Amino acid sequence: MASSSGTSSGSPLIQNSGSEEDLQALMDQRKRKRMISNRESARRSRMRKQKHLDDLTAQVSQLRKENHQIITSINITTQRYLNVETDNSILRVQISELSKRLESLNEIIGFLNSNNGVFGDSSTFIEPAPDSFLNPWSMSYLNQPIMASAEMFHY
Repeated sequence: MASSSGTSSGSPLIQNSGSEEDLQALMDQRKRKRMISNRESARRSRMRKQKHLDDLTAQVSQLRKENHQIITSINITTQRYLNVETDNSILRVQISELSKRLESLNEIIGFLNSNNGVFGDSSTFIEPAPDSFLNPWSMSYLNQPIMASAEMFHY
């Protein structure tokens, strides 16, 4: 920018001030355009940021929903697993009890076979006294284990 404050002549001052005013008006116009452009750019930037924030908020919502579904699925699977484990525990106890029963029955058959051949003749078989059924200790080979039930394992 040219300054007219240092000249003493009148005519160059008039020419300079006219063109200087035009230059100043042009600079002011450019400044306003730049300011408007900057405001528009800032507005677009705020809009982009808001859209990004909205997208992130929607993504968070979707991820929370998926997380909830996964947790529900894990809980259902865990409950099923615990039910299967309970059933397996019951079956293991039942296998043990049935194995003991089978062993006892095999002992009885072995006892009967060793005393009388293959069940021998019935005259040598000693029948228990009628009141022996009232005394549980008199016939120990008839003792049966207590069966396990599912109710024993529910918490």
